[in-house]
Amino acid sequence: MHQLTLAEIVRGLQDKQFSSEELTGALLARIADVDTRLNSFISVTGDLAIADAKAADARRAKGESDPLLGAPIAHKDLFCTEGVLTTCGSKILHNFKAPYDATVVAKLKEAGAVSLGKLNMDEFAMGSANESSHFGPVKNPWDTERVPGGSSGGSAAAVAARLIPAATGTDTGGSIRQPAALTNLTGIKPTYGRVSRWGMIAYASSLDQGGPMARTAEDCALLLGAMAGFDPKDSTSIDQPVDDYLAVLAQPLAGLRIGLPKEYFGAGLDPRIADKVMAVVEELKKLGATVKDISLPNLQHAIPAYYVIAPAEASSNLSRFDGVRFGYRCEDPKDLMDLYKRSRAEGFGDEVKRRIMVGTYALSAGYYDAYYLKAQKIRRLIKNDFVSAFEGVDVILGPTTPNLAWKLGEKGGDPVSAYLEDIYTITANLAGIPGLSMPAGFVDGLPVGVQLLGNYFQEGRLLNVAHQYQQVTDWHQQAPSGF
Repeated sequence: MHQLTLAEIVRGLQDKQFSSEELTGALLARIADVDTRLNSFISVTGDLAIADAKAADARRAKGESDPLLGAPIAHKDLFCTEGVLTTCGSKILHNFKAPYDATVVAKLKEAGAVSLGKLNMDEFAMGSANESSHFGPVKNPWDTERVPGGSSGGSAAAVAARLIPAATGTDTGGSIRQPAALTNLTGIKPTYGRVSRWGMIAYASSLDQGGPMARTAEDCALLLGAMAGFDPKDSTSIDQPVDDYLAVLAQPLAGLRIGLPKEYFGAGLDPRIADKVMAVVEELKKLGATVKDISLPNLQHAIPAYYVIAPAEASSNLSRFDGVRFGYRCEDPKDLMDLYKRSRAEGFGDEVKRRIMVGTYALSAGYYDAYYLKAQKIRRLIKNDFVSAFEGVDVILGPTTPNLAWKLGEKGGDPVSAYLEDIYTITANLAGIPGLSMPAGFVDGLPVGVQLLGNYFQEGRLLNVAHQYQQVTDWHQQAPSGF
């Protein structure tokens, strides 16, 4: 049963081929057997999952038919989950049990989805490799000596290894799309405001967005349909009806206008990945799409702008973690200042400390205009690039990452080189547009992802393009050896 996609599980439950309790028990056994090799879970909530599965079976027996009723998933460990550890991959929250459900968790719970646990992640979602977690690095099932990408690396590894059919993730600068690319998954970052951030522990509030990760576009459409929607508890949530993402999957691609940014294919991109991208273009042309060269001239400024804005927001958001109200507290503090200093120094990891310091510096009185304000102006220029581009094309296509998954520890001494792995994904977060990564083949046995970017609230179009591509290719069906 672990080889079934989310859509196949939904059909199997509807046809009574198996029960949710049977499926959940089988996956929990698989997690216990396999995850010691991957470290993708921080918490496995086995007893709760079995109870929820039994409840889902009972609801279905009474005639309820919600598509996700009884379907197993798991959550990235920054979605607050009532009564369950919610750690953000950090020592400072190692013992925090959330007193409420995040809106995303509540929506999926209401739809009947069964959560099997909480997934490992880069500490406070800060990283591109899932190596900064207090609970240890996650390993890529395609090569356990390599990273799965981050920060949603636990979600990616668990789905790729067939421990669960789908998972939630979050994307601040590519943290759904980049690990999806490195583990042969489909992952979508929706338009900013499409999915509620309430109860999602914040890294950078103007950039963070939750979304689904799964093996197929159809699976992502199923999950996103349940996750998306207006939330009055989230001041950044958009009050706009949610599209029927499943209904648009079968639309033909005849007349689709694809833009290829020239800036995506310059120095820094592995030429083997470039070849895979162009092969995807040729397949989409066979399906009726047309291709146009475009320009995103401010791409070169995306990394520096992002690494001012995101750390600045992080320095503000993480100020609440002080050892006083919840989470880690140092032992025997001498006074209040010592409590603050040592709790934060001992509780946060190196990458989080680095970004807090960068962000605090950028927001300081003497440097606000020179750094933060200028970065926000660049952000507007990047948004304008996309607005102009979408006047002539429907989607923008390119590589998700410039390189293949790298070895664990390879970039540990050079954080900037890891930051550069997000060069193609960061712009979507700065502009607030939706982005999707889908499997596009392999190089030396390692997965390659292709990214699709769309105009605001065009998630359905991105899922449609990915689904149509997946009807004529089988890259997304490939599983890592041994899993």
